[in-house]
Amino acid sequence: MSKREELNNQDQSYGAIIKRQFRKNKPAVWSLRFLYLIIFIGLFANFIANDKPIYAKIDGKTYFPIVKNTLVNLGVAKWPVELARITDWKTVEYESVLRTPIPYSPATTDYFNAQFVGPFDKQNVKSTYWKHWLGTDDIGRDVFSGMIHGTSIAMLVGIISMSIAALIGILVGAIAGYYGDDKLQASRIRVFLNLLFLPIAFFYAFITRGHMIGELFGVSLIKGAIALILSFLIFFGIMVIPNLLAYPLKVIPWLKKKMSIPVDILVMRAIEVLRSVPGLLLILAVVAVFDASIIIVMVVIGLLGWTGIARFIRGEMLRVRNLEYIEAAEALGFSRARIILKHAIPNSLTPVLISIAFGVASAILTESTLSFLNIGVPPETITWGKLLSKGRAATEAWWLAIFPGFAIFITVTIFNLLGDGLADAIDPKQKK
Repeated sequence: MSKREELNNQDQSYGAIIKRQFRKNKPAVWSLRFLYLIIFIGLFANFIANDKPIYAKIDGKTYFPIVKNTLVNLGVAKWPVELARITDWKTVEYESVLRTPIPYSPATTDYFNAQFVGPFDKQNVKSTYWKHWLGTDDIGRDVFSGMIHGTSIAMLVGIISMSIAALIGILVGAIAGYYGDDKLQASRIRVFLNLLFLPIAFFYAFITRGHMIGELFGVSLIKGAIALILSFLIFFGIMVIPNLLAYPLKVIPWLKKKMSIPVDILVMRAIEVLRSVPGLLLILAVVAVFDASIIIVMVVIGLLGWTGIARFIRGEMLRVRNLEYIEAAEALGFSRARIILKHAIPNSLTPVLISIAFGVASAILTESTLSFLNIGVPPETITWGKLLSKGRAATEAWWLAIFPGFAIFITVTIFNLLGDGLADAIDPKQKK
């Protein structure tokens, strides 16, 4: 088969072309493979490094302590009385047991190997299995376990924060790009009442409930999530009031008259204002209201990271809204919400993926910076930034700087290479 015939037999869809172009970029391909490995480590961190066993048989009963611990942390289960009394899982007499490859949790303290024992130093351990392969910190916590669980936190921060940023950025940018400054219209009374109730709704939904949400996240992830969802329901519930009040007041002709809302210029000015304020100051302000929690840090980073995505999707929407299929959908009488969600946004998302890839790297760096400065992250939570911070305080403990610093460098580089690979794959000039 000739090369021309082989090319003709290939899938010529847009997605297939991008995949073929992406595979030509070897650094991006290897970055994707390393990303799979990092995600695997993050997902199964509890089964890789934990002081609790994966499986244990005690007094004739079978237990799965790691699974039970996960359910307890989520707030959907409680420890059995016989397991709740265990303070040191190493000293338990097991009939049979299956331990994790690294027998330490990030918070497990080994008092026999405290005060910065290095990976090549002589360690006071029973056997090679209990060795601290990457050393310990000042109070005997295993650095290897902290690195493994730090991977999980880094992935969670990057993915969750950018999911929040993408949701906000795509919706806000799409509305700004599609409606522009003259397509979105509403009655004068509705605009006035919504502007009046907006700060009230935000105050009662989030400001007054801030400390409670932070405390609940500290107790249980599910309880914190429920409290946060309830705050959003309160916000939208209060915002229903001005829209209901607007109906009886529309009998007044001047109030009923529609006005154009310059949504595009409002969004762009809001983006400029938000980007002009240092992100660290905004994070400090939010942390002062909410209690320290890694979930709160994720939400804050997501709320600060949507501006770049919004500008990307706005630019694409300005191009897409004048294409023939959008005009045909409008001529057929489809609602604008359907046109935006079903037709315009799906055909504008490809360049946004580049911004999201770079955004994940930025989110990981931001979280590491906050952890390094001991801002917003609870003391008991071990992250790469926390390990770096300990390395700064004790320069002789070189392993506390080398290993987490290298992990941050590799992870950020991977996402940057993925972003470059996507940019090259999407660029029509690179197609051959």
